Amino acid sequence: MKRKIDLNSDMGEGFGVWEMGNDFALLDYIDSTNIACGWHAGDPERMKNLVGAAIQKNVMIGAHPSLPDLSGFGRREMAITPNDAYNFVIYQAGALQAFINAQGGVLHHVKPHGAFYNQAAKDLNLARAIAQAVKDLGKDVILYGLASSCFVEATQELGVPLWQEVFADRRYTSEGYLVPRTQTNALIQSEDEAADQVLRMARDGEVLSIDGSIVKVQADTLCIHGDSPSALDFVRKIKPLL
Repeated sequence: MKRKIDLNSDMGEGFGVWEMGNDFALLDYIDSTNIACGWHAGDPERMKNLVGAAIQKNVMIGAHPSLPDLSGFGRREMAITPNDAYNFVIYQAGALQAFINAQGGVLHHVKPHGAFYNQAAKDLNLARAIAQAVKDLGKDVILYGLASSCFVEATQELGVPLWQEVFADRRYTSEGYLVPRTQTNALIQSEDEAADQVLRMARDGEVLSIDGSIVKVQADTLCIHGDSPSALDFVRKIKPLL
């Protein structure tokens, strides 16, 4: 049976005069966008403009909330409570939701960014708090979370829709987590290797970990990192394969 895999991309990750990625061109190839809300990157003008462009191109719009870490691009772990996690999502996603509502759109999903995402993937209490925030943003809002992680149990408990996410350009540990970016082997540099990994996850529901073991994954949505210089070339290559 054929099944559809959503292609998503993190966007709006510039700030002020600093640009990152090729966002508006990528919108022609993806199904959903995760728009930075200002805490790791992004600003009100970018949020407004990307929302308008996504609505015009019928791309589903999601919020990409982060830890409050602008100088570290949201990639540094912080000691936070579940209450912090809830507030971080409501505050940032609520700001984006206002821009969406003002232009006649709908908030489709929330995908945490960077260290916020990875910490919650391993911490059930943080995952629950994020899931509760998503639930409170609207009954039809979806949470995008790492496949086979704490996000699965948290969303099942709270009755929140979850799209389990896989990554083309990241390597996996034997526990099913992403290899930290601080390690030299965290990123897949070869487009061919990344494409092979995507097809294996999509077709067989599994990924090869860094120690050679097989990790089972459910691929509902695939992340294309918009901040990568080769993102546009890669999505043009992978979409026909899928």
